[in-house]
Amino acid sequence: MSASVRSILEAKGREVVTIGPNVTLAEAARTLDEHRIGAVVVVGMENRIVGIFTERDLVRSISGFGTGALEQPVSAMMTASVYRCNEGTTVNELMEVMSSRRFRHVPVEENGKLCGIVSIGDVVKSRMREVEAEAEHIKAYIAG
Repeated sequence: MSASVRSILEAKGREVVTIGPNVTLAEAARTLDEHRIGAVVVVGMENRIVGIFTERDLVRSISGFGTGALEQPVSAMMTASVYRCNEGTTVNELMEVMSSRRFRHVPVEENGKLCGIVSIGDVVKSRMREVEAEAEHIKAYIAG
């Protein structure tokens, strides 16, 4: 049985770095750098997800519009159609989606509100723990 997103959040915590849609790209870049993260969730009223802004979005913006893009609001350059999961999503389901769609960060939403974020690193660590536990069970079974 695959672990769930809930187990990942219980292990790593539920804190999510967020910004508002009117923050400039320069401010968003500083936030990424200060927190040493690859994505920030863009939230509107009542902590509802309106987008995600990633390192890839930053690179694409500067590549397309030059340094002038840094003064644009993040809402103009963020990914607005955000794939979300919930706490009941299994690690295997999430791993499949993240691999096939090439996502590195997926916000976790419950009742329409942001409650966590999962990175590809979190998914890999969780899956490694599962594989190690399975190997220990097999060793114990063989040892009798």
